[in-house]
Amino acid sequence: MTIGSVPVRFGITIDRARCMLCGRCVENCPYDVFRRDEDTIHVNSRKCVACHRCVAMCPRDAISIRQRPVDYRDHPVWTEEVREAIYNQARTGKIILAGMGNAKPYPVIFDRLVLDACQVTNPSIDPLREPMELRTYIGKKPKKLEFRYDNGDISLETTLSPNLELATPIMVGHMSYGAISLNAQKSIAMAVKETGTFMGTGEGGLHPSLYPYQDRMIVQVASGRFGVNIDYLERGAAIEIKIGQGAKPGIGGHLPGEKVCEDVSCTRMIPVGSDAISPAPHHDIYSIEDLKQLVRSLKEATSWQKPVFVKIAAVHNSAAIAAGIARSSADAVVIDGFRGGTGAAPRVFRDHVGIPVEAAVASVDAKLRSQGIRNEVSIIASGGIRESADVAKIIALGADAVYIGTAALVAMGCRVCGTCYRGLCPWGIATQRPDLVARLDPEVASKQVANLIHAWTLELSELMGAAGINSIESLRGNRDRLRGYLLDESTMRVLDVKPVGA
Repeated sequence: MTIGSVPVRFGITIDRARCMLCGRCVENCPYDVFRRDEDTIHVNSRKCVACHRCVAMCPRDAISIRQRPVDYRDHPVWTEEVREAIYNQARTGKIILAGMGNAKPYPVIFDRLVLDACQVTNPSIDPLREPMELRTYIGKKPKKLEFRYDNGDISLETTLSPNLELATPIMVGHMSYGAISLNAQKSIAMAVKETGTFMGTGEGGLHPSLYPYQDRMIVQVASGRFGVNIDYLERGAAIEIKIGQGAKPGIGGHLPGEKVCEDVSCTRMIPVGSDAISPAPHHDIYSIEDLKQLVRSLKEATSWQKPVFVKIAAVHNSAAIAAGIARSSADAVVIDGFRGGTGAAPRVFRDHVGIPVEAAVASVDAKLRSQGIRNEVSIIASGGIRESADVAKIIALGADAVYIGTAALVAMGCRVCGTCYRGLCPWGIATQRPDLVARLDPEVASKQVANLIHAWTLELSELMGAAGINSIESLRGNRDRLRGYLLDESTMRVLDVKPVGA
């Protein structure tokens, strides 16, 4: 052995004076960190992923976890992450998988944008006393409305495209059954129904137990076409074609075989235990014209009654691609930034490919406006939306609505340990192991997700009211309500925002 052991990432200590040997840490840890031997709890810190299940379940707060109790020698170039990746690949010769979103310490643009508030000359609005309009319609909007006047009666002559009506501009993004558990999907489905919004099914079909919520589902057609048939398409309120994903632009999806149980295999129509790997491209799409054919085929298959979205990863030429999508008959374009979460992605893609959603949405909105086709599609932003302020800022940069993903999982208990791809999620979220799935109560978890969406919606109302805005339509693309703080000039030019003080 030439490499030997590397420093443990997390060191666990048990306060023996507080420990009552109840064994809950042993029962709750699926990573086998704890082992009981008569009157002693033994610890193997090397297996710990910092999921905090043991900390949450310990009745005496006897467990402590410290990050890097023994660390590498500091080096500005050869960081611990770089060294461990090399050790790992030197041993295995394989691509390193990772979960969740981009883990590199790139500056977060959201944190360098500040929102405006009214003072003296432009009065603010009190959302507690005055009506605020947060209803959002996703889909094509007509360039003009034509009416017919007949003996004093007025009727609309313009044919309107089907739109999704949202009570709040916050939706839950696509997380498939397989990537997350059925209980997690049920929790989200119940939450979006309660809050009047929508969720994505992710790639891989729709489980029958979710049929009662199908009017709140956006079904997905990805490159693998897993689970796609006419019954699936007709059950959704809208259809989304997934071209790319922010966490792994340029490559397809990957569901490890460990997560493909019998139920998932039936829903996805794939063999039990086999890796579900979607191809990088759709093999029938190599141009905007090809995309247009698929969009129109899906509309034709569903009698032109359902909006069709197209999801792309945020990359350098997102604006030009979105302009093509707007002309393809699609009703909405989803821009997924490089901080978007994932159950499993090559680490090198997750951390190094793509661009932030803030810059991508701003450039897409500007491009569509410059070409006079902004009304042809709605813009949905996803990837790295962490709080209500991010929602307000991305809408001011041009988005119509947002998808949240990781935030919804955190609301259910996820601690962002980033090991979703192992299928051992101790919170019952990103796993298919029956005993772990049973830990997530959909009734409780759905309430927590609904609370989060409700709380963010309230905060969004307050932010809008402070800016003197009483309609989400008035915030959309309203960059005058944003200022850049400690952003460089070139980034502010892309965002089309002024610096603070200007």
